[in-house]
Amino acid sequence: MTPVQLQAAALRWQAAATPAVLVEVVAARGSVPRGDGTRMLVAVDAVLGTIGGGHLELQAIAQARGWIGAAVGGPLQHLALGPSLGQCCGGALDLRYTPLQAVDVGAWALPPPRFTLQLYGAGHVGRAIVRLLTDIDCRVQWIDEREAEFPPGPSPPHIERLCVEPVEAEVAQALPGSCFLVLTHSHELDLAITQAVLARGDFAWFGLIGSLTKRARFARRLRQRGLDDALIARMVCPIGLPGISGKEPAVIAVAVVGQLLALASGRQVAR
Repeated sequence: MTPVQLQAAALRWQAAATPAVLVEVVAARGSVPRGDGTRMLVAVDAVLGTIGGGHLELQAIAQARGWIGAAVGGPLQHLALGPSLGQCCGGALDLRYTPLQAVDVGAWALPPPRFTLQLYGAGHVGRAIVRLLTDIDCRVQWIDEREAEFPPGPSPPHIERLCVEPVEAEVAQALPGSCFLVLTHSHELDLAITQAVLARGDFAWFGLIGSLTKRARFARRLRQRGLDDALIARMVCPIGLPGISGKEPAVIAVAVVGQLLALASGRQVAR
């Protein structure tokens, strides 16, 4: 569950007056499962989010449930993971327990997303990628001109669906430093979006689904349209982390999401 999803769930629980406690990591030192600002919601019969799992989380859930219904939360809990919990992390952290109804959820400081992505195409691969991004803290505009291609039901709040024409016009609306991923049903549409993305020049990463043959053909046509070789060289095609073979949509999705996460971690992701 992403921080945005957890915030939305907290607001729903508040509106429904669900008795619950917010558990927060307010200070973390050394090697710990999760860092400062990590949150978890605990109700009598449900837990949303995670502060790292293991015995630490089991103890925190038990502590939180002991405070459900109280007017105030418990005292700040100081935990050394090795001595007090038998975990090998070796770090220490402080947990705060607060009744959910006493929390200003709307004022939560949320971490910046790992990446911002415009994803073009709601076919098999696009749907597989979005399934993986559902629980990753990113911001996605998922764009297709065919409304019927989007799966039924709503998307999580960090994934926005757009059904528009012409599709390539949305490229200009992306924030500087965005990532772009193009995998539509039409090579001509892929080419139009590719030209629009490369012409911007301010993208963090641009991936185009296809083979080396498709890349060569696109590169030739883009040169004919006046695009510089240095820009064309930034086009990642084929997409996906090297060493992961397979053409199944789910396999491609894992390789591409891994590539985006490597980019977000500052690692080289181009083939």
